Amino acid sequence: MRVIGFDPGLRRTGWGVIDADSGRLRHVANGVCTSEGTDLSRRLAALHSQIEAVIAEFAPHVAAVEHTFVNKDAAGTLKLGQARAISLLVPAQRGLDVAEYAPNAVKKAVVGVGHADKAQVEHMVRHLLPGVSLAGPDAADALAVAICHAWQGGAAARLARAVAAAGASAGGAR
Repeated sequence: MRVIGFDPGLRRTGWGVIDADSGRLRHVANGVCTSEGTDLSRRLAALHSQIEAVIAEFAPHVAAVEHTFVNKDAAGTLKLGQARAISLLVPAQRGLDVAEYAPNAVKKAVVGVGHADKAQVEHMVRHLLPGVSLAGPDAADALAVAICHAWQGGAAARLARAVAAAGASAGGAR
């Protein structure tokens, strides 16, 4: 399964692509989509086209996006939410399933602690993806989101298969 993770931001949206196979992870690519200026619509359009290009190049099977962190600045939170919407929209337009994860869930999955700091997340991403060259902290966070989904999504798929198998055997026993 090829997973793309996003750490949304209006100025910098981190992205990371991994391959996950039977619990083994392999780094594919990572980077940052950027937008500059004051015109919100042009900034969102820039993020949209950059994310489209990344998805076209790396052809992920699923996407995962980190939830927006709400802060005291309502206008800033709204703009971040709009950038996050682009991270949700583009993969959905390409027919991908898109999962969403709270920041604490990502940190707990990757570091083992829900309130880990950025340095701890980056350290574990480097540990889990040996030899990775990170494009920055936003890309490291995006890879963490992808790792979280690979592990959470894999568990969900195994559970669904087990439930289906149990249902099939129960139906045959009647």
